[in-house]
Amino acid sequence: MANQPHTGWRRLVNATHYSWAGLKAAWRNEEAFRQESLLALCLTPLALYLGDTAVERALLIGSLLLIVIVELLNTGIEAAIDRIGPERHPLSGRAKDIGSAAVFVSLVNAVLVWGLVVLS
Repeated sequence: MANQPHTGWRRLVNATHYSWAGLKAAWRNEEAFRQESLLALCLTPLALYLGDTAVERALLIGSLLLIVIVELLNTGIEAAIDRIGPERHPLSGRAKDIGSAAVFVSLVNAVLVWGLVVLS
């Protein structure tokens, strides 16, 4: 009966522990994650001030959180690719470039959302 999956509260506690470990690892090892997290932290009070409605505030803050989420996913992709091996491979490069492009698109999204909300 070894290796039985946990259920209920135990599963939730374990998942929280793993998530916290992932956040700590990203903070320690990824400068981009630290920068984007600090940006989100600094701009969140401004979003609460600039947003006239709950929807506007949610869009402003959500666009910031999306950047952090995508950066975490990109970091995971990069770590998995690096785990495979140090040699250069076109598919590894493509995976990393696409992850980077996803981060870029999330940044563009945030600029557009903030621009539309603030300038409207």
